[in-house]
Amino acid sequence: QVQLVESGGGLVQPGGSLRLSCAASGIIFSIYTMGWYRQAPGKQRELVAAITSGTDTNYADSVKGRFTISRDNAKNTAYLQMNNLEPEDTAVYYCNARHPLLGVRSDYWGQGTQVTVSS
Repeated sequence: QVQLVESGGGLVQPGGSLRLSCAASGIIFSIYTMGWYRQAPGKQRELVAAITSGTDTNYADSVKGRFTISRDNAKNTAYLQMNNLEPEDTAVYYCNARHPLLGVRSDYWGQGTQVTVSS
């Protein structure tokens, strides 16, 4: 059974930082592309950042220079370091695992973790 468990969300003031973690089980973690998505109220879910098995990364324009995605294959865990947070970053953040050959058909999702940026 595949499980993706996110942690690290919370309430933070503008300009603050958070680090999200996604612990995976039930998959060969090292071969999967890991991604972080977010969904704000009334908006569609959007890709925030992704990292391939080869550690190539891509980011949404809105988070470039502020967020960093990484992975630790020994711990089966992906991370999202979020710095200089803005109120517009408020959303539920979801971890995603995608097989590089099977694509979206293979998507697994975590339950989500709330990030709220507010003073």
